[in-house]
Amino acid sequence: MDIEKLTVLALADTMLASDRSQDSLIAACGRVFDMSPLWAPRICAALIERTGENFHYFDRHEITDILLHLLGRAGGDNPEQYDEVPDRLELPEVRRYCTDPPIRPPLAAWVAAFAPPRLPSVGALAAWLDEPIGALAWFADQWRLAGDQQSPLQHYHYRWVAKRSGGLRLIEIPKARLRRLQQKILRHLLDRLPPHPAAHGFRRGHSCVTHAALHAGRHAIVRMDLKDFFPSIQLSRIHALFLKLGYPPSVAGTLARICVNRAPQGVFQEAGSLPWAERQALRSPHLPQGSPSSPALANLCAYRLDLRLEALAQSLGATYSRYADDLAFSGDRDFARAAERFHIQVAAIALEEGFRINTRKTRLMREGTRQQLTGVVVNANPNIVRDEYDRLKATLTNCVRHGQASQNRDNHPDFRAYLAGRISYVKMVNAKRAVKLQRLLEAVAWPG
Repeated sequence: MDIEKLTVLALADTMLASDRSQDSLIAACGRVFDMSPLWAPRICAALIERTGENFHYFDRHEITDILLHLLGRAGGDNPEQYDEVPDRLELPEVRRYCTDPPIRPPLAAWVAAFAPPRLPSVGALAAWLDEPIGALAWFADQWRLAGDQQSPLQHYHYRWVAKRSGGLRLIEIPKARLRRLQQKILRHLLDRLPPHPAAHGFRRGHSCVTHAALHAGRHAIVRMDLKDFFPSIQLSRIHALFLKLGYPPSVAGTLARICVNRAPQGVFQEAGSLPWAERQALRSPHLPQGSPSSPALANLCAYRLDLRLEALAQSLGATYSRYADDLAFSGDRDFARAAERFHIQVAAIALEEGFRINTRKTRLMREGTRQQLTGVVVNANPNIVRDEYDRLKATLTNCVRHGQASQNRDNHPDFRAYLAGRISYVKMVNAKRAVKLQRLLEAVAWPG
């Protein structure tokens, strides 16, 4: 870093520790240089005009970049964002550095209403998580480590599972100590923040059935899928979310890095020919699928997506909801007429919000064909798929007639609990159809 940038960085630190008035910023110049440069009033006025009421929401590097431009230093680190470069002004030598923390703006009303824990420093965050600061730094920077997945320095277990649509999905499971940190962040911070009402996945009181039921009995349903939902949400978005909650950059950055992961190179040896885009997303710091905090963070990061897609649906008199990465839109005759072109608008909005649509999974389901969302048939009322119901009923009937051992072909360690779970799912979708299945289960002769 050159001496001029270090000088302006010292000026930015002092300004951020002052209030936003022009007099205070001019005084900050005087403290840094032990004198007030002739250009101070003009530069401070321009800085206030450029940043507006959000001055204290900018970090030190952003203020430095703006000051470098105003002082004629080629637009700072991002010259392409400026139309012209002003005259080059002389920079005095730094005489005094600022050690005061930057002034933090008051919490936005919507954030204060949910009362997230106040964590003014990384030390406060470490105390809240009941970890030493050194250990917290280790967990927060674990994704920087390279090497084999068997390294003891890695904080995740990895497992590849096959997708029903083809390909592989990487499940990243945090080890016990990191999982405890992520669970506390989830329960005492993220759970206080409600996602958009259209989100039905990973929420108490919501399920795949509540998602599907919104679209029952409609003339047309469009079902779409977000490609690589969790890996597509990168560290920068999580960092920005925590900053929006009013946390200082150091705290927001530590929280974000605790909640993301970067898969090590050795993991990909088992994946074979994984598409390049998927591999790159997993090798970058991203939300790991398998972490307890990832679902809530994904819902919060998709808030703007949900907001815009709901507005698009409402403009056509349609209904929108999302279950994890599954998007569903439904409506009556007016929507049915526009449904053929509708997916193009959805894909454009998703791309603008940092997501991609898996076009191979896009389906337009009109009345008269089987309309199915998240495994639930919704042509008239939410219902279980007939073939699935018939297979479960046949399994239970054969258990009654020939004994449960004859039907446990997959060697489930607790076959009774497995069947009870499947019946519970049927009951959740359609309680009436589950009654007969429950009677059959109770009629089975179980050992012991």
